[in-house]
Amino acid sequence: MSQTPNFEKARERVYAAHNEDPNKITVDGTALAYETHYSQKMESYLTKRKADASDVLRLAICGQHFRRWEVRRDSYPMTKIGYHTWRTHLKKRQAEGVGQILDECGYTLPDTEGCMSMIKKEGLKQGEEEVQVLEDVACLVFLDDQFDEFKDKHDEEKIVNILKKTWVKMSKEGQDLALQIPMTDDCKALVGKALAS
Repeated sequence: MSQTPNFEKARERVYAAHNEDPNKITVDGTALAYETHYSQKMESYLTKRKADASDVLRLAICGQHFRRWEVRRDSYPMTKIGYHTWRTHLKKRQAEGVGQILDECGYTLPDTEGCMSMIKKEGLKQGEEEVQVLEDVACLVFLDDQFDEFKDKHDEEKIVNILKKTWVKMSKEGQDLALQIPMTDDCKALVGKALAS
């Protein structure tokens, strides 16, 4: 007899892994595992971007960085090719980890494979709606939660180029939400330059 999919159990297991992240961030005076914080941000933006998201998309959103801290960026060459190889490995690894949880929590093979495909961002260029939603949400979290720190580490030309690439990855709905994100004046100016060029 097939098992009924258990969304809450699957989500709890993903968060249990996130909570093991040794990298901490302080939010409202409370220390949180960074991946727990990241996943909460992802879920928050998913609610704004697609409130009626399927459970499978919600789990893909929740597990997008599953156990990411275990594969450090510096374990690959610090080159453009090294970066893309690292990212490709991460997507596959993260998808497999979350896929195993879905399988063990009663999800069908098509749902499990669908979730894994979303995490790997397969179908993005073909216009797969749920994959686009995930991409929008990841871009929104970058702009909201990571951009301010990121801009201090890179020169303006690189930042503007990355913002341009981020912008074109998003759908119109994602872009509209991005324009509503509260930002410092410095960040707003950089976004303005990216959109004007």
